[in-house]
Amino acid sequence: MIANNIQIMFLGDIVGKAGRLAVKKYLACLSDQNRPDFIIANAENASHGFGLTRKNYDELLSYGIDCFTSGNHIWDKREIFQYINEADKLIRPINYPAGTPGRGSGIFETEKCKIGVINVLGRTFMGIIDSPWEILEKEIAKIKEVTPIVLIDIHAEATAEKICMAKYYAKNKVSGILGTHTHVQTADERIYEDYCAYITDAGFCGDINGVIGMNYEESVNRLITAIPSRLDVTMSGESQVNGVLITIDILTGKALQIERINEKININEENDIMKG
Repeated sequence: MIANNIQIMFLGDIVGKAGRLAVKKYLACLSDQNRPDFIIANAENASHGFGLTRKNYDELLSYGIDCFTSGNHIWDKREIFQYINEADKLIRPINYPAGTPGRGSGIFETEKCKIGVINVLGRTFMGIIDSPWEILEKEIAKIKEVTPIVLIDIHAEATAEKICMAKYYAKNKVSGILGTHTHVQTADERIYEDYCAYITDAGFCGDINGVIGMNYEESVNRLITAIPSRLDVTMSGESQVNGVLITIDILTGKALQIERINEKININEENDIMKG
């Protein structure tokens, strides 16, 4: 790694125990030479597929993850309200109304530099939420006073909304805009404006044999019957880790490279990680 560059790993939505164990195993198998300088993971589905408990937050921290982003499901476990204001590694979407618990951005220290991370929720098909545009303008400018490196997790349904945001904020010299929420990794990683690393969806970390991490039978039954029902996380033993690895110039904040991570992992077997 060149001294003026930093490598940041961003992992897509961690879904339940199958996702947590896959991430644990994947990170544990990285050599010192391959380990990134900073790791971000979306954890809004980490506790049985919906929300994030304090126990699982602490568990994921122990794996070496430096920052957690989230999304609309972050509120699904009631205990989040008891600890989110003290969880200094966890951020929630910044465009929730004023007074919402938690924070929507953070500046994190590494041995090389400071990194600004913002979490934002899309509005298309996502319910009533404040507009992100003006909020992001102000927050980016605020972080830029401290560090040139700014990364945004856009948790959204619509691909067009994510692409528009990437093209718009690439001109504002944002280092990376990384999509989450749909749990299906897209093959459109690129660098906009010769500066901003982008992918429409980083994918998810969890069981590979379900439906975006959830039980197939329950998922298809809900579609056939149209009766709302709670879904359970799949635990077949075969998982995946999805995400991206970004190389950034620490002096300018410019993204130099983005590459996808797509690893298949047998969480029941020791040291069984297959490239996928």
